[in-house]
Amino acid sequence: MAESISAKRNADAVSRFLAAQRFTRDEVFSEPCPVPAEAGAHGWWFKEIPGDIDVAGCQQQDGWTLLYVGITSGPPRPDGKPRAPQDLRKRIRYHFGAGNADADGSTLRKSLGVLLSGELGFALRRVGSGKRMTFAGGEAILTQWMAENAAVSWVLHPEPWFLERKLIDALELPLNFQDNDSNAFAPELKRLRREAAVKAGKMRVLAEWS
Repeated sequence: MAESISAKRNADAVSRFLAAQRFTRDEVFSEPCPVPAEAGAHGWWFKEIPGDIDVAGCQQQDGWTLLYVGITSGPPRPDGKPRAPQDLRKRIRYHFGAGNADADGSTLRKSLGVLLSGELGFALRRVGSGKRMTFAGGEAILTQWMAENAAVSWVLHPEPWFLERKLIDALELPLNFQDNDSNAFAPELKRLRREAAVKAGKMRVLAEWS
């Protein structure tokens, strides 16, 4: 009985997440911003599919395909130290390319850039001191691609890492490569990201935003 109640709660949580309204980049950056400054989980939907991803098992609605789920923060650290404060508004706007946002601070942007680098004509590079990796001048191109092809939805949740686990277990999310062994594309994405990082390590370091 307890298991059936838990399964129903999980299914309800997934259904609510999938039913959330989607917003484009232009809508996210409109005033007033529709994204709440609260904790939660966000889902990323795409019109054009980046890279060679089989989306047959992915959620598809009105021409959009769900490929990635993110959260505002992870679980409490074992050492008790507080995590950097984040909220849906900060994270979503960063992923969409707010200010000096880049792939070094966004797992989503790095994955998309690696998958689209050949098509869009840029590559992962070491920048500044050489410890950071971004797409340098390609970041603006990636931001424009996302403005044309990506939309985001979200739900509020005080402990979003619990919801993230439920979503990854229940849905096909090929851009979630961590703790997502059941997805066929996740290992390939890991390989492509490693390969891009190795290539970047062999090229000269660029000045920031060159």
